[in-house]
Amino acid sequence: MASSEGDEVAVTVRFVGPSRPASLSLPPVMKVGDLQKRIASERNLPSDRLKLVLHGKTLHDKKNADSVEDATVKLAHGDCLMVAVMPTRPAKHLRGDDSDDDDEELKFEVPQTAGPWKRKVFTFLHHKLRIPDIMLMVIFSISLKAWVCIVLWFLLAPIAQKLDLGPIYIIGTGFLIILLNLGRRQHGELSAYSIFNEDFRELPGTLNAERFDRDIRAGRL
Repeated sequence: MASSEGDEVAVTVRFVGPSRPASLSLPPVMKVGDLQKRIASERNLPSDRLKLVLHGKTLHDKKNADSVEDATVKLAHGDCLMVAVMPTRPAKHLRGDDSDDDDEELKFEVPQTAGPWKRKVFTFLHHKLRIPDIMLMVIFSISLKAWVCIVLWFLLAPIAQKLDLGPIYIIGTGFLIILLNLGRRQHGELSAYSIFNEDFRELPGTLNAERFDRDIRAGRL
């Protein structure tokens, strides 16, 4: 949430392009990220692609390139804020250059919506332990519930080994993963296996022995 000190101030927001200027009442002190979201919500713009310029200086949502600490901005009555929407980067095969951008594409950044504990974990892993960005992508793509299950599995594994239940423990884990990842069919959707369908209906184009025999008898083959 944006922090505020005192009464709100009136700020004029001018957009680069045909959009008309807007007047917003904003707190005198607020985070740059919150300011981007506020402006984006006013005009239905993508907040992650907004570039803000105040008094000739570009506002960044972080204090510096290597920091995860949010930057703040001080606003006053009558300030004019310039806003530009940065274009999306074209696909690599459309850029027409041979530059190697793999390192830039694999650079991992914590989303602005991430909680403070995630930012602290990212700072520790990235700046202290120097974990590669591709590993950070894998770590942060796994949900907290999944991490709890993984830690619990490793804690129970030695107990299963002492009870001579290691193979059963591993096989049971495999079946549990399969059961938890089974999808749910929508109403009227057919299964790939006709035995699970009403009246044993088959998917169109299914080739089986019965259809193969029917095509031979009909002279289609």
